[in-house]
Amino acid sequence: MDVKLPKLGEGADSGVVVNIFVKEGDSVASGQAIIELENEKAVASIPSTATGKVEKIFVKNGDRISVGQRLIALAGEGQPSPAPAASKPAAKKPSAPAPEPEEVEEEAAPAEEGEIVNPNPVASPSVRRMARELDIDLRMIRGGEDGRIVTADLRNYIHRLMTAAAKAGKARPGAPAKAPAEQINFAQWGPIVKRPLTPLREVISRRMLESWNSVARVTQFDEADCTTLNELRKKFGPAYEAKGAKLTLTPLILKAVAATLKKHQAFNASLDEVANEIIVKEYIHLGIAVDTDQGLMVPVIRDVDKKSVLDLAKELEQLAVKSRERKISAEEMKGGTFTISNQGAIGGGHFTPIVNKPEVAILGLGRGVMKAVVRGDRIEARMMTPLALSYDHRVIDGGAAARFMVDLVKQLENFEEANVTLKS
Repeated sequence: MDVKLPKLGEGADSGVVVNIFVKEGDSVASGQAIIELENEKAVASIPSTATGKVEKIFVKNGDRISVGQRLIALAGEGQPSPAPAASKPAAKKPSAPAPEPEEVEEEAAPAEEGEIVNPNPVASPSVRRMARELDIDLRMIRGGEDGRIVTADLRNYIHRLMTAAAKAGKARPGAPAKAPAEQINFAQWGPIVKRPLTPLREVISRRMLESWNSVARVTQFDEADCTTLNELRKKFGPAYEAKGAKLTLTPLILKAVAATLKKHQAFNASLDEVANEIIVKEYIHLGIAVDTDQGLMVPVIRDVDKKSVLDLAKELEQLAVKSRERKISAEEMKGGTFTISNQGAIGGGHFTPIVNKPEVAILGLGRGVMKAVVRGDRIEARMMTPLALSYDHRVIDGGAAARFMVDLVKQLENFEEANVTLKS
């Protein structure tokens, strides 16, 4: 029997094979990991859905595969079981292997132009926005069993339209004419190495471009005197190490940002472009930009305002390690309300971070440097840290951004020692 790629969760229908754990002749058990698949920003192990001996392997490292595609063939009497969900980021367990892609494509004919099959479509704001941008009427799309239209339904509908148009010898309906990108032969000037875009890099490229094209971004610059903050880090560092945590400036900054967000809720919001509403979140989940060999990842620390500095230090280190080892799940990178990008450990000063949609603001921090600062009637050496606050001007005005920055600087410069002190 064939073992096929199961469903990976809403909006995820393909990935790139990065590891194959079995070879022909191996015996595998139901639930045993057979390949590792890179999808979006996570790597998931894909388990076998049956027991048997591997007769043939249909994929190789680097292959991009889709839901329903054959992975391996098992010889002998296989013992199939309900296909277990792939390890995170899979959202749920499908009850059986997905059908071949050809069957999915021909599942239902697209509605004829003007034919309404779903008079009252139910869909999330993100799906409605996507449909609006593509000029697609959701009433012409059949939803799932509960009638709800998800990203996969929209994608399948577009695919069927494109297939039907191709068979009829027509261009995709509504598609604007696009000049092909110029392909340059760089090898004519010297040696080159070609590396395909990884799924992670594709996602980063797509999201950064979307943010750049849709967010009215403005960046507010300032700097904060983090001398006292750094002294607290040094003072309490050994005690935190005894508790199994590394005290860096970042967990202290997290607490300062959370306190500032409570006072300036517009920065802890999102713009619902479908309903024309500003959604203010009453929770504070901070995304932390993590630099990895494969690209930028943004795990989310939840309820920062309710956690101690010790808890934040431990969680921050755990998420950073999981991100760099590509073991972070998709769920751990969702739900952020505001993002922090700290380049201090790398170096550099001010920069303009790109807003992480659907958030409306992001804080960038550069490397702190010792500067001569006038304090009262004296000149002192103080560690000054560059700050850059990028925000969506559709939601936030310049005056609000200036006030946010002023209060954030106060939080950083007057950080209370009681917040760092460990309870005995």
